[in-house]
Amino acid sequence: MRGAVPGLGSPYTLAQQLPAVFQEDRVTEVLTVAWDESLAPVISALDCLDAYLDPRIAPSDFVHWLADRLGVPEGSWPVERRRAMTMDAVRLHGRRGCADALRTWLGHMTGERVEVHDNGGVYTSAVPDGTFPAAGLGPVRIRVFASGGTPADPEAIGAMAAMFLPAHVPFRVEVVTG
Repeated sequence: MRGAVPGLGSPYTLAQQLPAVFQEDRVTEVLTVAWDESLAPVISALDCLDAYLDPRIAPSDFVHWLADRLGVPEGSWPVERRRAMTMDAVRLHGRRGCADALRTWLGHMTGERVEVHDNGGVYTSAVPDGTFPAAGLGPVRIRVFASGGTPADPEAIGAMAAMFLPAHVPFRVEVVTG
């Protein structure tokens, strides 16, 4: 519950729900008004539940909670970037490990243009227990084009990449300024 809201009325007063004999009693009326004031924020939150669950219009402090529930990584991003990450969270979790999902996450995270060059390598063998090529295809290259302002942090970008790429896939982060 978001807390008390001064002057918020309840569309469903408790006194109206009582039998007529209790509606005429002054003590009962005072008690139900107190309960109405306490329940009004709850009723308001339930009436507006769809707005709370939509990251585009949810209150900014609730977006943080919603992002956490959807697995959006922690960070001190501006609320508009966190809203965008939260809106994309379910779709991108389904594409986790893919270059386009990583590009989108890093774009939301940095607010910059991001390129992800995947090596595209898949090793297969026509025979069971066959040998794989001795030389790997190289790491995934991640380039972030910093346009100015706050410089992109290569360590934070690497930490995000490590979360979204398969554990066995090497990667290299490059921040391009200018």
